[in-house]
Amino acid sequence: MTPSELPVTQWPFFVFLAGAMFCLLTSSTCHLFCCHSHRLNLLFLRLDYVGIVVMIITSFFPPIYYIFQCEPHWQMIYLAGISTMGVFTIINMLTPALSTAKFRSYRAFLFFAMGFSGMVPATHALIVNWNEPKRVITVTYETAMALSYGIGTIFYVTRIPERWKPGWFDLAGHSHQIFHIFVLIGALTHYCAALVFIDWRRTVGCN
Repeated sequence: MTPSELPVTQWPFFVFLAGAMFCLLTSSTCHLFCCHSHRLNLLFLRLDYVGIVVMIITSFFPPIYYIFQCEPHWQMIYLAGISTMGVFTIINMLTPALSTAKFRSYRAFLFFAMGFSGMVPATHALIVNWNEPKRVITVTYETAMALSYGIGTIFYVTRIPERWKPGWFDLAGHSHQIFHIFVLIGALTHYCAALVFIDWRRTVGCN
């Protein structure tokens, strides 16, 4: 069998898609029903946070799986690491006391920590695949994803622009909407990167 005929496992790609759809579903549900009551508002807000965490976790699966397909021990280490961080973060998000406005920056820090922990496997991947022509494409996509998530989180934490003009952005243009726009942009760029990873694995086998 030639490298171009190698079958490619698709499940890591679908894990990412499922995580992204779960994130958008929990967010939509939160914004649709949070006006029902104060109790449900707090519940759905926590689920919204959990959806973001799940999306971050599942985003790691395609690049780590396909890049380190020939080194399963690194696959296990990196996927276990991000999954453990994710479980810890989900526990924090589901803790009622940590869902208050007082811990807004703490929640943002957890999101940042999970996202930027990807620098470790990303650096490792660049070193072992430095001569791979497609690395520039994937690095560009993944950098755009990281910037999108990072910028969105900054809007989430700083509450810009509504903190400058209270009442002006109650219906449209407030920080949470901007945050979700950047999350969607990040997901789309990561989707493009995942397609490149799959295509690369179809032509590159393991020695």
